[in-house]
Amino acid sequence: MPGIKGTGIAAAFSDAVRVDHADHFVLYISGKLATDEDGNIVGRTMAEQAERALQNIKEILEQQGAGMQHIVRTLIFVTQIDAQSLREIHEVRARFFKDGRFPASTLVRTSQLVRDGGLIEIEAEAVVPR
Repeated sequence: MPGIKGTGIAAAFSDAVRVDHADHFVLYISGKLATDEDGNIVGRTMAEQAERALQNIKEILEQQGAGMQHIVRTLIFVTQIDAQSLREIHEVRARFFKDGRFPASTLVRTSQLVRDGGLIEIEAEAVVPR
């Protein structure tokens, strides 16, 4: 069983689950933090962490032959909601979701994420035509 990088904890979940259908597949991507390849939190600002979390999602999509344009829904958890943080999140999202095509999204404030120093965690669902 793969571990959760940087924690020494065995993972009891998948990074993503693919569900195949006749003419498309759906990817359910588990919450992604702003972690590097070693599991370390990257970035100190909401913008830096949002950028890395979305990049981690993009990499999973690309491994499955998909892209950011296939995301239909995101669920975003943050530890702070203030005007600056919201602005930073939306500016970063605008760079990842081109042409003003944004997925349905929910933003939830929580007191803490699973990793110390984490400011944002993003789940995603993608529908990818064959």
